[in-house]
Amino acid sequence: MCAPGPGAPQADGAPPLPGCGAAPVPGARSDPAVFSVARVSPQTLRPPEAPPERAVARHGWAQALVTVLAGLIVMSVVAALGLWAAGATDLPDNAFPRVVAATVVTAVGGTIEVSGGEAGGLADTEAGLTVIPLSVTLAGTLVMAAGFLRPLRHRAVTGAPELAGWAARIAALWAPALIGLSYTARQTFAIPLGDFGDLFGASASAGFTSDTPTTVFFGLLWLAGVLVIALLVSRGAPLPARLLRFQESVRPAAYAMVVLLLSYVALGLVIALVVTVTRGHPAQTLAVVLLGLPNVVWLTFTIGLGATWDGQVEGPFGLPMPHLLDQVMRGSDVSTLNLKSLAEFDGKVWWLVVVNAVLLLIAAFVMAVRSPATIRIWQHAVHMALALALTVLMICLVGDISAHYGLSVLGIGDLGGELSGKLFLRPRLWSTLGFAVLWGLVTGFLGGALAKGVRRRGAVDAGGGREGRVP
Repeated sequence: MCAPGPGAPQADGAPPLPGCGAAPVPGARSDPAVFSVARVSPQTLRPPEAPPERAVARHGWAQALVTVLAGLIVMSVVAALGLWAAGATDLPDNAFPRVVAATVVTAVGGTIEVSGGEAGGLADTEAGLTVIPLSVTLAGTLVMAAGFLRPLRHRAVTGAPELAGWAARIAALWAPALIGLSYTARQTFAIPLGDFGDLFGASASAGFTSDTPTTVFFGLLWLAGVLVIALLVSRGAPLPARLLRFQESVRPAAYAMVVLLLSYVALGLVIALVVTVTRGHPAQTLAVVLLGLPNVVWLTFTIGLGATWDGQVEGPFGLPMPHLLDQVMRGSDVSTLNLKSLAEFDGKVWWLVVVNAVLLLIAAFVMAVRSPATIRIWQHAVHMALALALTVLMICLVGDISAHYGLSVLGIGDLGGELSGKLFLRPRLWSTLGFAVLWGLVTGFLGGALAKGVRRRGAVDAGGGREGRVP
């Protein structure tokens, strides 16, 4: 284009082509370099391509089956190891697998009915049990939540039908699993009566069975709660467009509460390991860790807030908790469990207040840092108070324990000794929630004030630009 080929004619008076080596005209405006059309490739003229999107994981029936199986396997393994450490392998009639199934059923909110029997009117037994092994529950919650969230990554928004369909697939497979667990969790044990039974030929029995409709209902309700909490906590999980306006106020608070609860579990695990090394009893400690560690640490958390629980331990029963709590509660009268009553046995329990103050302040700070900079301090306080009150309410509901067992012979009940006993532990709910709101307001205000100097989303820097997200 710039120079004519050999022998090519050049028109007389024709101006030289720009960029072909012609001398510049004095006084003329020099334009930027002009490229020859012949040198422009088709790739140059093609519009830029959009960057490829990340691959989105599938969430069909196969993925739902993997999620359900993973949750069942993890919960069963944790329950089996905990019961093995507690000595449940010595139960007669090969009852260990059925006890494991019953433990998993109660862990997801199912109902186990403990019943007694009679023989010829001479012996009669009555029994009942209400307890949730929260270690098993926590293990299943973490695994099921991770399986639910994994296919939803790499997107900011999703449709409600997609979320509902994915959750429905998991629920459709979870329901028959609950039915199978319910039919497995059934067993009857014979109770020896010693010389009296040999003399009169009397015998008694006790057993447990699972109420299948109730188990399926509460098991599905538990699953729904797990999936909703997973969506609330995970910043990377997509939400329907209509719910995006709530994520800035709900997700930071939900995340902070999960961090708080898991921090107490981690702290309890460290203490359990120290106790095992210094005082021995590894099997007993392992049983508590694998069956009821959250029961213990979350109970002490509420006591550190100022909560009061009423309880009693009588007979052969024991609670999966430190000896101090069992010592306070054991007796024929109902005991009050709070900081004051525990301090009468061990003054070190006042350190619970200090631990609560530190961990709650950290949780409030985390909540404030993950919130937009437009949220005011008093709003942080309100969010923290509401989140903490709901968390404490959950602890009170799942931490309620009751059990009783009684044997009567010839109409004489409560024979005492190893043949009868009872225990219960329940909170004074309204005062406990009041302390939670008070702690939430104070720590939420302080956490919001501490987060003022931290770079957060939505904050405007000195140059007028907006800052990015907090990692």
